[in-house]
Amino acid sequence: MAAASLATGLAAEDAREIVRKSVERDQTNWLRMKDYTWVARSTERHFGSDGKVKSTERSAWETVMLDGEPYRRMLERNGQPLPPAEQKKQQDKLDKSVAKLAHETPEEKRRRLADYEMRRRKERAFLHQIPDAYDFRIEGEAQVDGHDAWVIAGTPKAGYHARDRDAKPLPKIRGKLWVDKSSYQWVRLEAETTETIAFGLFLVRLNPGARLVFEQTRVAGDLWLPKRMYMKGAGRLGLILRIAIDQEITWSNYRRFQVDSKIVPLER
Repeated sequence: MAAASLATGLAAEDAREIVRKSVERDQTNWLRMKDYTWVARSTERHFGSDGKVKSTERSAWETVMLDGEPYRRMLERNGQPLPPAEQKKQQDKLDKSVAKLAHETPEEKRRRLADYEMRRRKERAFLHQIPDAYDFRIEGEAQVDGHDAWVIAGTPKAGYHARDRDAKPLPKIRGKLWVDKSSYQWVRLEAETTETIAFGLFLVRLNPGARLVFEQTRVAGDLWLPKRMYMKGAGRLGLILRIAIDQEITWSNYRRFQVDSKIVPLER
């Protein structure tokens, strides 16, 4: 009996250590992402009270780096390339941003980049609490996109108290991780809300049963970056407006940043 309990404890500790390492890799990936440009596509569906699709919005954009900060330029709207007039507006906005940055003083640039870096780190800082917020167990192994991965389930740990606001939803979410065995990178994540969670300035509230799927891919060497995100859920926006939505975002065409302020037509 004692041996079995010890084995269970070691397995739980191993699972926690795997997750801890994977969180560290994620933090490194997030910081290195600023050296890349990419194309993203979004499909967002809104549902009526009858459960039928009420509207669908599709868009595509490219994110480029302008002097250390990301800049998003639209490429498509509703599944179609932007008309020439809208393309010109996008280019004019980009050129204005480039011109503004060109006139920065060294001190203005230093403060801007320091502020941006602080905001970026804060966005992901709550993930450091994941190893302490959950009880983990290795459920088995699987192959995902050709990668051998551990399958690790996480359930909220009793008595856990979040150390900051961004981590407060963690006790109301359960999940499962697929972690690459050779690199400790997240290949896939699935999460589901077990209670209502609230977030954002406009108090978005998601009901229990909201689902999130997040996938990553190896871009270069030991760098892994987002590949796909899918979210589906219902809830409220503010005190009155009911929402029911599913959204899928895919990321592709990662490449190291090269100076280029001209919009290039998106290859289909």
